[in-house]
Amino acid sequence: MVLTKQRSTRNPDDFPTVQLFILAIVRLAEPIALTSIFPYAWALVKRFKIGNEQDASLYAGLLISSFALAEALMGMYWGGLSDRIGRKPVLLLGCVGTMFSMVVVGFSTNIWAALCGRALGGLLNGNIGVIQTMVGELVTKPEHEPRAYSVMPFVWSIGTIIGPAIGGILADPHESYPGTFPKGSLFADFPYLLPNLCCAALLLVSICLGYFLLEETHPDMAPRVMLPDDTYVSDETPLMETSDAIKQPAVDLRSETYGTFRGRNSVEFIHDPVRPKEPKGGKCFNIFTRRIMALVIALSIFTYHSMTYDHLLPIFFEDERVPIEYAPGGGILSHFNPLYSPGGLGLSVQSVGFIMAINGAIALFVQVVVFPLAAEIIGVFRLFILATILHPVVYAIVPTLVHLPDSLLYVGIYFCLAVRNVFSIILYPLLLILIKEATPCPSVLGKVNGFAASAGAACRMVAPPVAGYLYTIGSQIDCTGLAWYGSTLVAIVGAFQCFSVKCDRKEDVSEETGRLKPVHGIVTVTEVTQGEEDEGPNGQPYETSRYAL
Repeated sequence: MVLTKQRSTRNPDDFPTVQLFILAIVRLAEPIALTSIFPYAWALVKRFKIGNEQDASLYAGLLISSFALAEALMGMYWGGLSDRIGRKPVLLLGCVGTMFSMVVVGFSTNIWAALCGRALGGLLNGNIGVIQTMVGELVTKPEHEPRAYSVMPFVWSIGTIIGPAIGGILADPHESYPGTFPKGSLFADFPYLLPNLCCAALLLVSICLGYFLLEETHPDMAPRVMLPDDTYVSDETPLMETSDAIKQPAVDLRSETYGTFRGRNSVEFIHDPVRPKEPKGGKCFNIFTRRIMALVIALSIFTYHSMTYDHLLPIFFEDERVPIEYAPGGGILSHFNPLYSPGGLGLSVQSVGFIMAINGAIALFVQVVVFPLAAEIIGVFRLFILATILHPVVYAIVPTLVHLPDSLLYVGIYFCLAVRNVFSIILYPLLLILIKEATPCPSVLGKVNGFAASAGAACRMVAPPVAGYLYTIGSQIDCTGLAWYGSTLVAIVGAFQCFSVKCDRKEDVSEETGRLKPVHGIVTVTEVTQGEEDEGPNGQPYETSRYAL
């Protein structure tokens, strides 16, 4: 029987650069696959000839949201499963499901086959919550959180560059490259197969890399070394901890400091990993606390209006542009009517793919430069409030693009994209950090993130068809801005709701959770010991506290 565990050579106090890099590579293929459909979803639905052509935006929304519907139903299940069997197998299974989903959509010849393919990917994909959990388990120091939690949105931004570019460039290759893909070829019969196969190949590469290089992060599932008992046994070999043993022995006879007092600056004292004591009998912590629910609602509202932006943007760009005539002698502003916005911008699918690739580049800059500086200067909680309050501006300015002349159109487009990225890219990682801090115990972190992912997926499911329906109505009354104003209204609701999230970073540890809270540079650790054998004279559990600068 082997009594030693395989220990990682990584210092837990160092930033987990290598593992985050590998996790980012595994993560990269997924946003590429999910966003590659955005440039051609509207054209794909029109090819299926479902209903009137004006209803194409609604059906395109249903096609995109089918993935989120299935993901919402299964997100919490995958998060809970990762708490039991580990993060890595659930993550790889999600990549496999997304890969098969892409292939099914590529070979679809009707709307129902495409919907089934998207739903299949959502049912097998719980990666959003699992990846958030893995990042939280890799990062053990609060000062590393803004940097670490910006990695996955950074990867998503890269995916939003590559994904739409693949979808826009490779969609319908027979029309774009008739010499390479002649009539009667496979890709002429299935015009949207090529971008899906390309994304599936990237997913296959990420699966292989994750299987061989990614480490399991679940704290209770470190692999044991299957070697002879005396392989690692020496004078320095620590005794294996048992479930009833004291985590930090009072006396270590093998230590060079035996017979001396451990000072307050002792490395062992400062870095002693103290975790909240788990309740006995398999009792679970309550994850539906007031703060977690407020944060999940804030995440859901943000996910909703953010998804409406991603869905409406290519439709608005590709919709036919209606010329707006102004009276001689008057400027644009003198005739500007926010309720009059007929049609869209009349751009091609290839142009939309290029613009969305530039959008991803803008997001990268915000992620790398703006977010870390803003989080350090303003603070996580204050920045969360500020970004949420100002978010309605993102949607209110988009309908004004139809009033710009051709010479200023692209300037206006990139200005709107820059404003959107500043607020959106900043807000999402802040919500993830706050959710991690609100989690009562590491053992339920996967379930909490799964719950948040399910709630977000449910909003992503509702957002596209609602936004598409509003866009259809707006097209009929020469006010395509109606859908954008609907998103503005939802963002305003989120601006009021964010004040229900209370900041408790400086509060002491509560007896119910045993949660660590930093207080002006001093960490107060309170351990609540429960059980009949540990009860005090009045029947109350003992409390032991330690303090470290």
